[in-house]
Amino acid sequence: MRRTPEGHGSGDVRVPRLVGLMAVDARESARARGLVVDAPGRPDFPHTVVNYVVRQYPQPGTPVPRHSVVHVWLDFGEGEGGGGVREPRGPLPPPGGPRRELEEPGALPPLVVLSSP
Repeated sequence: MRRTPEGHGSGDVRVPRLVGLMAVDARESARARGLVVDAPGRPDFPHTVVNYVVRQYPQPGTPVPRHSVVHVWLDFGEGEGGGGVREPRGPLPPPGGPRRELEEPGALPPLVVLSSP
């Protein structure tokens, strides 16, 4: 088999580092090297733009045949997604319910005496 600087065989290419890239940039980077990117469990991946690649397989630098599939896993960027609403929303819970009066800070707890028969 003929050796090339790009990979081991004549049709091999090295997998680029996709971790840290937005989905749209990861697809473009892989396409430029003749590779295909897929995100398992994400049927919307071809239309995903702003999610970031957090993991990939095969690893960067691995020689693979041209037109191979590189699998990526995505997450939202820093400060986005996953946390839900962080402010109180109505309706509020009804008033009442069990309440506990707390001692003043620094006060000693009441003594409990245990005895045995």
